[in-house]
Amino acid sequence: MAILFAVVARGTTILAKHAWCGGNFLEVTEQILAKIPSENNKLTYSHGNYLFHYICQDRIVYLCITDDDFERSRAFNFLNEIKKRFQTTYGSRAQTALPYAMNSEFSSVLAAQLKHHSENKGLDKVMETQAQVDELKGIMVRNIDLVAQRGERLELLIDKTENLVDSVSMESDNMESDVNLFWIFFISSIIFIIEVLIPLTCNANFDRVRCRYLAVCFLFAASLSSSFLF
Repeated sequence: MAILFAVVARGTTILAKHAWCGGNFLEVTEQILAKIPSENNKLTYSHGNYLFHYICQDRIVYLCITDDDFERSRAFNFLNEIKKRFQTTYGSRAQTALPYAMNSEFSSVLAAQLKHHSENKGLDKVMETQAQVDELKGIMVRNIDLVAQRGERLELLIDKTENLVDSVSMESDNMESDVNLFWIFFISSIIFIIEVLIPLTCNANFDRVRCRYLAVCFLFAASLSSSFLF
């Protein structure tokens, strides 16, 4: 369970964003932002297996996307913290800022807070006040249908493979290790054949140089054939 995506926008104009993993977040978020009224409000939209939580204040929207089993209280704690930091840093500048004007600075704040609120479940529970609990009860959850430009139903597509880089790298290292072990065994075997077996099997009438020449030819042919295996 995690906060998958977070964005700060003025209406449909995105000012800063951060994604925990890959996905068509922007395409979906654009439709969500277009449906959010401009007055101050807090709401959760439900779509498939995902929830879209937002706070709108002074025409600035603070929105995040989570799995449907992620606690709403944690999502709104995250949004309240993001709202406080954004307002403190930018104030009224957000009302006239160009698209992505704050992204270079504030995306790192989104990333840090996203990670903090996704991982520190116990801390959020302790910090919850009765006022926050009562506030959450008043925040409605609504189902929402999203439609792509071509008219078909739009689904949120998540690609979490970006977070599997370490495991893929480990598998690659293991494969490389196996290949190295093969070549060590292969070369050792060839040296043993050239230096031990061939001198023992060659008789006096057969030039040992020719034996070694044949062995080198064998080594070259074997290396070519093994290259097709790796």
